[in-house]
Amino acid sequence: MYIALQFQQPKLVIMKSDIDTHTNSSPLKGDKRGASHTGLIELEEMEFYAYHGHFKEEQIVGNKFLVNITIETDCSKAAKTDELEDALNYVSIYEITKEEMAVKSYLLESLVGRIINRIHSEFPQIISSKVKVSKLNPPMGGRMEKVSVTLKR
Repeated sequence: MYIALQFQQPKLVIMKSDIDTHTNSSPLKGDKRGASHTGLIELEEMEFYAYHGHFKEEQIVGNKFLVNITIETDCSKAAKTDELEDALNYVSIYEITKEEMAVKSYLLESLVGRIINRIHSEFPQIISSKVKVSKLNPPMGGRMEKVSVTLKR
């Protein structure tokens, strides 16, 4: 028996806010004002195969999960310098998520709580965050696309 697993790279969306609309300036490289630019970093539709759930079968057979993470942080320095070391390392965010997804949980609430707490503990520069984990085709006794738990901090 062969099991084919397909892993997709997470989509990344970076949204800049706090753009001064009165001067038509933006938080891009070359902005001399030194203003603070709060931004959102979003890791979208990260896909994992994991063994979370209340039922014994879920812990044995496993299921597909989607994870979405939104992080609010100050993007001023990275926007100005265009240097990786000045940005929040979202590859590390993905690795944290991958590691936590590998630890079995009975409840999605517990799993999401571990992810969000670990992200905040390792990246104190995060202003706020939202983590959503969705279990695809959950065993609910009927047709359902997914069930999701979202926590904000």
